[in-house]
Amino acid sequence: MKIKRIALLCALLPVSLFAQELTTKTQDSTETKPIELNTAIVTGRGNTDPVLTTVKTNLTKKVVQPKNVADLFKDFNGFSLIKRGNYAIDPSFRASQYEQLNIQFDGGTKAVHACPNRMDPITTHVIPEEIERIEVIKGPYTVRYGATFGGVINLVTQKPQAMDSGLHGSVNSGYESNGNSLVSSVKLHQITDTYDIVANAGYRDFGNYKDGDGTEIPSAFRSIDYGLRLGYTIKDNQRLQAHWRQSFGRDVLHAGLPMDTDEDNSSILSLDYKLSDLTGFIKEVNAKAYYSYVDHIMSNTNRPSYKMTDAVSQIEATTKGGKIELQMKPTEKWTLYSGVDALLISRDGGRTRLIKRNGMGMELPEPIMYNDKVWQDASVNDFGVFAENKYAITDKTMLTAGVRYDLVVSDIQDPEIDFQELYSNLEQREERNISATVSVKHNISDYVNLEIAYGRGVRSANMIERYINHFTVGQDSYEYVGNPYLDAEVNNQFEIGIKGIKTFTEGIDALSYGFSGYYSLYENYIVPVIDPALERKFMPNAQPQEVKRFINLDNAYKMGFEANLGLNFASYFNLNSSISYVYTKNKDLNESLPLTPPFITRFDLDFEKDNYWANLKYTITSAQDEIATSFNEQETSGYETLDFRIGFKPLQDFTIGLAILNVFDETYNNHLNFSFANQEDFSRVPINDPGRNFSAFVQYAF
Repeated sequence: MKIKRIALLCALLPVSLFAQELTTKTQDSTETKPIELNTAIVTGRGNTDPVLTTVKTNLTKKVVQPKNVADLFKDFNGFSLIKRGNYAIDPSFRASQYEQLNIQFDGGTKAVHACPNRMDPITTHVIPEEIERIEVIKGPYTVRYGATFGGVINLVTQKPQAMDSGLHGSVNSGYESNGNSLVSSVKLHQITDTYDIVANAGYRDFGNYKDGDGTEIPSAFRSIDYGLRLGYTIKDNQRLQAHWRQSFGRDVLHAGLPMDTDEDNSSILSLDYKLSDLTGFIKEVNAKAYYSYVDHIMSNTNRPSYKMTDAVSQIEATTKGGKIELQMKPTEKWTLYSGVDALLISRDGGRTRLIKRNGMGMELPEPIMYNDKVWQDASVNDFGVFAENKYAITDKTMLTAGVRYDLVVSDIQDPEIDFQELYSNLEQREERNISATVSVKHNISDYVNLEIAYGRGVRSANMIERYINHFTVGQDSYEYVGNPYLDAEVNNQFEIGIKGIKTFTEGIDALSYGFSGYYSLYENYIVPVIDPALERKFMPNAQPQEVKRFINLDNAYKMGFEANLGLNFASYFNLNSSISYVYTKNKDLNESLPLTPPFITRFDLDFEKDNYWANLKYTITSAQDEIATSFNEQETSGYETLDFRIGFKPLQDFTIGLAILNVFDETYNNHLNFSFANQEDFSRVPINDPGRNFSAFVQYAF
């Protein structure tokens, strides 16, 4: 279609066409200096930063080996982890998860999973050692970073501008006792005024861990990752950067899923360009283009079901996208951001089943082979146009208002016969979504900031919700069927936040505090419910016999808050406490929305000097009895965990870290953990988290 071709061309058009007609400022120096790309959303400049944001830094001082990037969210206030084992981990924020969260790298790069059971979420495709900081916009309070429903999560890799000039590098190695796990990584970088090269590689070999009762949980995996980033400073105000990364997962065991990963291979390429410090109406031009490809193979070879059926799935996912954004300055107090972007997702592949026994368990004289279409050669493409204004009403008050238009084009090229019979009109579909936001930041004083925001976030159905066909893709054992006619979800979110700092004398340095309270009213909320008109397709004698189909509901909402209090004292000590709570309700089914985390309280005590530091982390997770019974959710008990970490530098360039995680060897499972599925020695109960774990970490930098 014409509009589709035009939008794609605009999103990927080389920015150099704009640069030829723009006049740059006269430079004071003949030397070129690297400029920062817009990889960060939260820059520390109050007049341009989005409203209601939070940032997590100092990730390198965790002195424990994260399984993947999602592990970095473990202690982040407002976040919980959805675990299917030790590898396929997804972050959840305020009871929003999966495509409800706009997760990206470096201000826009994305990669979607190939597996319908999310064995390979975006967090598995980049090594944690690359991530310098995590930035979060707490709701749909910006329109600049793609369609956003429940919030934006930006994973920022280390910027070359923050690295030492010349040739430098680091070598890391770590060990965990629980699972006999090994981690190693290496990084090299060459930084000059004109160009920079950063290369890194990592290897992970995690074994099955044991819970607090000593029960071994099938969770082993191996992965190899590497990346190469090349940056070139064309002029003092122009920069071009290319980033290539690959990740390879092998022999991944998923305790909470019906199959295991044999291979997971991903490739991501991104290109960034920035032209800044321009005179005239246009002040800055930013452009990004990216491509990712995931090739995934999974099987049930090591599962009980293998005796009946030998199943292997080979599937693939491709993500392409780009963005062009102009920063304009109509007046001194008014800044305007406007641009276009595109996100193109396609998936294909199938499952081969070799039936060896009938439903009674009797061996067949001749095995029967079936080929099932997993994604049915489907695509969902989003083309967006946006404008966001920031206006300084006074020196202390900033007004932000933005609007976004998304054209979402979905299609299915190779439907199964039964799916085509269920939906007779499977033509290409177009949706037109309007998102908007308005917010105010007000500095009550130099140390106290008030923020008020409303956002209308719109999310069209993902590919699972549209096109999955009788596959088990949820926490329960039901087969799920997609619905290509779903309306887009709408999140009307209101929020008020306050944060500040108060300084003292006589041994107490500063008291910091923050609070955010929010309410979300949902329209067209997408949920799967039992459809009596559908019958189970695979393993017809298995339970449950009912089948779920995705539908829209209107009567759903959530509300909650986060709060934190921090105290710096005695020069080297910092005490932090934080709480988070979210309440959700599906009024149509008279139950909670699924995957709603419980009330969580965290206490952090830090001691830090130049060459040594220590951290004590105490977490109290309350019981959760507000559950979604339609998802077979179970009530979970509360639990408490204590982690202890220390680190020191015996030499200038040599760092050692030690940790004891779950000091009291608590046996527990988080409410968001999946239940064991298709496992020999486990019934369908939630997966327990690791028991006591000793960790050692060393790093040499040069």
